[in-house]
Amino acid sequence: MSENPLDRPTTDHLDPQVFVDYLEKTRWFGGKGRPFEVTAVHRIGQVPGCVDAGPAVVDHLVELTYGDAEGGTETYQVPLAFYVEAESRLDHAFVGWWEEPDRGWVHAYDALHDREAMACWLRSFVAAADDAVSGPTGLTFHRLPGHELDPDVTASLFSGEQSNSSVKFGEDSIMKLFRKVTPGANPDVTVHRALTGAGSTDVAALYGWMSWTDEQGEEYHLAMLQQFLRTATDGWDLALTSVRDLFAEGDLHAHEVGGDFAGESERLGLTLRVVHELLREHFPAERRGPEATRALAGAMRARLDAALEVVPELAQHADALRAAYDRVAALDGVDVQQVHGDLHLGQTLRTAKGWKIVDFEGEPAKPLHERVEPDSPWRDVAGMLRSFDYAPRVVEKQSVDLAEDDAEAAAQLAYRAEEWAHRNRNHFLTAYADGEPSDEAKVLLAAYVADKAVYETVYETRNRPGWVSIPLEAVARIGAA
Repeated sequence: MSENPLDRPTTDHLDPQVFVDYLEKTRWFGGKGRPFEVTAVHRIGQVPGCVDAGPAVVDHLVELTYGDAEGGTETYQVPLAFYVEAESRLDHAFVGWWEEPDRGWVHAYDALHDREAMACWLRSFVAAADDAVSGPTGLTFHRLPGHELDPDVTASLFSGEQSNSSVKFGEDSIMKLFRKVTPGANPDVTVHRALTGAGSTDVAALYGWMSWTDEQGEEYHLAMLQQFLRTATDGWDLALTSVRDLFAEGDLHAHEVGGDFAGESERLGLTLRVVHELLREHFPAERRGPEATRALAGAMRARLDAALEVVPELAQHADALRAAYDRVAALDGVDVQQVHGDLHLGQTLRTAKGWKIVDFEGEPAKPLHERVEPDSPWRDVAGMLRSFDYAPRVVEKQSVDLAEDDAEAAAQLAYRAEEWAHRNRNHFLTAYADGEPSDEAKVLLAAYVADKAVYETVYETRNRPGWVSIPLEAVARIGAA
């Protein structure tokens, strides 16, 4: 038997190709476009809240290995709901049909698509109100005090999320199940726990989380339950609406349009500043010397070198990008702390009581040990600035496609897109920095913006090739500047 502490002999009967076929058609699988094989399937436990009349829900960690030059392994969480008879309502979530050693023949479905299965998670969290609740095979549910859950509300899966899966329980709470998992504490759980304990009103309150510990004592965070913000509107959607309002008003400037977003951008900058201040109080923060800035610049160069293999069009801008990283290497130090790590408009929600920042998991493509490392808060600021640039370019691209060969219309759209982006970047940045950023901050911010744009070119090439022109044009502007 393998020495991998996750191995379970009860998965020998499972055909790995079943999971290959299913992963390739999901929204949340991060390896699209890369060759891979499933090298192990680990059964880690049954969700304890299941009832006799419902399906058994058994959690699995699926380990895969990539066969390209980049290589590496990843582990994905795939909870399965087992039914003896086929459930036609779940055909879209069908994973496979096989004989279970202790259950006989079963039809296996991705449990996140099944309301009956999702009720098992909710009942488990309800039972953990007074103490952690563990299933017979080690899945453990934890609760924070102060909020009572209703076990009888209906579960519904969110369809738009990509890197994870989220399920709403009535109008009260929402559970995020982490799809790509690694050993260690997930910052989405630890950060929300700290900010909830500090009474922050700028995040959704954490209610609980689910974990599992392997035979070597390594803990995995598998899911989290938190406040559902009923009045919330996605920040990205609000920004797109504002851009469309501007594009519809041919004779007005951005500040004259009814849907002007600048006030929201300013309030969002203030919210991020407050959250960063709280994170400095509850997590380690320090000033690191010139060796840290050289390492930071080196990491940016390495990401650029890797990106050049995937996006050859970056080559003509590589020297200008490296020059921005060189300026970081020349700094005498950098202030680091706990940050969001993957901040953009899609990670924000506008509620009746103000902006909320969500999803502190960090950049999904990075390994966990990098995501939990302290970083400069200017990384988060750069992510938002790139998002303010992205929103009008997306609407511009859609509008140009409709206008086809009208060069004059295309030029007008480009002008208005830049006007919206410039106005909202400035309002956000001025509010966050409480004025003009320092010279050191400007160097860091320019490099982080460049680094983010490079990352975007790789992401779009692999996931949405039709959009890769957006970050490539941003890289060209960065190079020209």
